[in-house]
Amino acid sequence: MFPCLAFGYGSWWIFPIIMIAMMVLCFIMMRGHAGSMMCGPGFGRSGSHSENASDRPPDILNRKYDQGEINKQEYEVKKEDIARRT
Repeated sequence: MFPCLAFGYGSWWIFPIIMIAMMVLCFIMMRGHAGSMMCGPGFGRSGSHSENASDRPPDILNRKYDQGEINKQEYEVKKEDIARRT
């Protein structure tokens, strides 16, 4: 009846839609929204690359002093050095 539908040529419009959907999906994955699922934990925006408040130099110095890794003299010298740099 409709010769253009005999071999599936009537559904040509589905392929551009599929290609556009695939391009949108790739764009979303490259931006990092779904990239953290592919690249493992800590790779996306909320991962370990963000600055943590306890990783600041004064906090690290205080933690080392509290754990006994450095003595009071080293603590005071490094504390002054950190204060001078900031």
